[in-house]
Amino acid sequence: MTIQTELWQGQYDRLFINGSWVRPSSDRRLEVISPATEEVIATVPEALEADVDAAVAAARHAFDHGPWPRMALEERIAVLRKLSADLAAHEGEAARLVSAEMGCPITLSTKMQSIGPRLLLDAFLELAPSYPWADTRQSTTGNSLVTREPVGVVAAIVPWNAPLLISMIKLAPALLSGCTMVLKPTPATPLDAYLLAHLLEKAGLPKGVLNVVPASREVSEHLVRHPGVDKVSFTGSTAAGRRIGAICGEDLRRCTLELGGKSAAVLLEDADLDAAIAAIRAVSLRNTGQVCSNKTRIVVARSIRDELNDRLIDLIRSMPVGDPFDPATEIGPVASSAQRDRVEAYIADGKSSGASLLIGGGRPTDLDRGYFVDPTIFTDVDPNARIAQEEIFGPVLTVHTYDTEAEAIAIANNSEYGLNGSVFSADLEHALNVARHIRTGTVEVNGNPVGFQSPIGGFKNSGIGREAGPEGFDAYVEIKSYGLPSTALGTLV
Repeated sequence: MTIQTELWQGQYDRLFINGSWVRPSSDRRLEVISPATEEVIATVPEALEADVDAAVAAARHAFDHGPWPRMALEERIAVLRKLSADLAAHEGEAARLVSAEMGCPITLSTKMQSIGPRLLLDAFLELAPSYPWADTRQSTTGNSLVTREPVGVVAAIVPWNAPLLISMIKLAPALLSGCTMVLKPTPATPLDAYLLAHLLEKAGLPKGVLNVVPASREVSEHLVRHPGVDKVSFTGSTAAGRRIGAICGEDLRRCTLELGGKSAAVLLEDADLDAAIAAIRAVSLRNTGQVCSNKTRIVVARSIRDELNDRLIDLIRSMPVGDPFDPATEIGPVASSAQRDRVEAYIADGKSSGASLLIGGGRPTDLDRGYFVDPTIFTDVDPNARIAQEEIFGPVLTVHTYDTEAEAIAIANNSEYGLNGSVFSADLEHALNVARHIRTGTVEVNGNPVGFQSPIGGFKNSGIGREAGPEGFDAYVEIKSYGLPSTALGTLV
């Protein structure tokens, strides 16, 4: 299997630094392996410390001396509107790239991995003109102009599960704010970042504003420590987030951390099970379970547990497992051999923990290659068990039974994470009251998403800061106050 894109028909043999496709500092390469076929589908240069230094220097010069931070907001919006149009023109290509890289089923990939990034960008473009970039304040103690100015050079480190979407949730607000960026895609999924760089080059982004350096974990740490970086924005595991937060803390470097999750879906006694099953299909097993906001713990009232379990078995049997490029596939491979090993180790732990295996637990017998795992559900799970406490990041769900709503809330909150969650009830007010007691950054009531105009992020070990919505700009600005005479205030904003 060979990846050739509509826009970029050449070899992936360069790095995008300072507005040009430049030769890397070494001949080391990163292999991109299809999780469906276990074949190498492309190679890209492995950026080393020297390449990171060049990328940061380009971003630093573009911020300190280039036009981008000094352009009017309307000019920056115009460039990113061109990007939005080109993303629409290449949405099929983007979906295929991400499906090839990490195995997302193509029907979902078209929505989540391709159209989703464009809609996210469009949301930021819509929000940018009304964001409070500057306002004046008068009081008896002084008068000021308060501005929100770009934070500087941003290091954006993105994971493999939704690489283009997560790149966009960082790139759009950062660039609209006037920042410059070094984008560090994971070695497993760099191809979509190449497409993004080409589209931004085509859109007329000034040189040095975006730089792309696929790199290993060790070189990524060099980027995080780099004195030319003002802000680090990271999405990934909580363990890596702790390391990045500690490094940034040493230098008081700003950082945003969007980390792991172990979210709960609480089904109250009067829950609409049709709606709950539809939501579990969409946001518990989404992307083969490889989404940090997936609701992987199902917390159900004892009175409806048996009916739910029967429906869950029917659900799994109705979800085709297989080739991610087959439009009918709903469960693809997990992203890598190492990820499959991790998921299978958790399944083995669940089997030995005393939990009941409702369905799954093995590998599909009709697939002789690819990193496939049967979608698996455990029931009668101790809320303190490893499979209920640790993020598995695969198609594995746990079911927990409660007798009182206080117990349901306690189970939902019995986690070091606090990223997402949901509550299902026929009584919307009742559901919202229960949702208020769940300690997470987002709670979806009866399966309703919050949309791209709202902030997302986590309580507890799920991270620091918020992304998306108008709050998404906050991560990329510094607030500055200017003391001025009252006579000048009326002319400034």
